Amino acid sequence: MKMFDVIAASLLVIGGLNWGLVGLFEFDLVATLFGGASLVATIVYTLVGLSALYQVAGLPWIQQRWNVSPRLVAAG
Repeated sequence: MKMFDVIAASLLVIGGLNWGLVGLFEFDLVATLFGGASLVATIVYTLVGLSALYQVAGLPWIQQRWNVSPRLVAAG
């Protein structure tokens, strides 16, 4: 399952960078690489969206698999 975590995180980084480019420069890298409304671009967008859902829905289990827990840091 860690493989899916890494794939999902990678897709979210790609999606985030793409949205940053769209917001800052009105440049859609995915559409440029795969063609505007092509099937491949649609698949990439769908995978990014599914990755986000996977990360949100599975966050508690991901933390357990990676043996991490949220920590509060006291100021001072």
